[in-house]
Amino acid sequence: MGVLPFYLLFLLPLLSQAEISSKIGINYGQLGNNLPSPHESINLLTRMKVESVKIYDANPEILNLLSSTNIQASIMIPNNEISTIGSSQMKADEWVRNNVLPYYPKTLIHFLLVGNEVLTGYSEQDQQTWLHLVPAMRRIKRSLKAQNITHIKVGTPLAMDILDSTFPPSAATFRSDIRESVIIPMLEFLHRTKSFFFIDAYTYFPWSSNRQNISLDFALLRGNFYITDPASGLLYTNLLDQMLDSLIFAMSKLGYPNIRLAVSETGWPNSGDIGANIVNAAIYNSNVIRKITAKPPVGTPVRPGVVIPTFIFSLFDENQKTGPEIERHWGLLHPDGTPIYEIDLSK
Repeated sequence: MGVLPFYLLFLLPLLSQAEISSKIGINYGQLGNNLPSPHESINLLTRMKVESVKIYDANPEILNLLSSTNIQASIMIPNNEISTIGSSQMKADEWVRNNVLPYYPKTLIHFLLVGNEVLTGYSEQDQQTWLHLVPAMRRIKRSLKAQNITHIKVGTPLAMDILDSTFPPSAATFRSDIRESVIIPMLEFLHRTKSFFFIDAYTYFPWSSNRQNISLDFALLRGNFYITDPASGLLYTNLLDQMLDSLIFAMSKLGYPNIRLAVSETGWPNSGDIGANIVNAAIYNSNVIRKITAKPPVGTPVRPGVVIPTFIFSLFDENQKTGPEIERHWGLLHPDGTPIYEIDLSK
């Protein structure tokens, strides 16, 4: 299918931008044996003037602690619970009853995320979960509605591997193995419920695997390097915009040009591999914060002026994360709460 005319891409829903915060959020993971207690961690978030935090479960202690703050919370259903919820409205009702009702609205739950990067795994069990993902999202939304909870948006964070490619953005398409079975039903749900397409967008990984073709400045959002999409004519000064617009083009080709984006994770590692150091991490995250919090909003070349809710990964280095060494070095803070590098989240 050819690229849609640009005027269609600009027909975003008429929203008050005030309903979407341009403040930066933080991902608060807990995969470490040396991390501060939830109480200390929430105090740190408060002192950092963070307005939004995303956790990877619905931890009761954290949600209770957040009830005494003005920090918005994004909570998550673990991947291993998706199939059960997707198969049973009773289980969805039970999850909401146990993990939302005891805290909301005193705790400002804003997003309820069903799983994390569900479409990245390829095992037989993973692929079964794929098929239950959108049904689980629908059932959870139905459970919330039954409780007259209408302000919590339901979504699911996905990784960039859902696309076949991201360059040029205008050529981007969703993977053929998920397009019909998962992506189209998901886009219909997000469109109908006015929710967000949540994406984990890391410029570090495409840069580190293709350094001969991708400028470090382009990946770090330094703004002194640019490329042009040959089909659209749009100018890109950073890799994050290129990645985000590739999603917009891919959604548009399936008939959904107006679904809003939220960056559920982004960041730069402070150690552990090539280009992973404190200087680059500070530059990247500072530039992301400057871009996302700009007033008026900057948006992307396809959607200028649009606010993009964004969560930096992550609050702490997490020494119990599995995988390569780099996985354990994305934090803004040391376990004792001191900054790994200076960064201002309060803009």
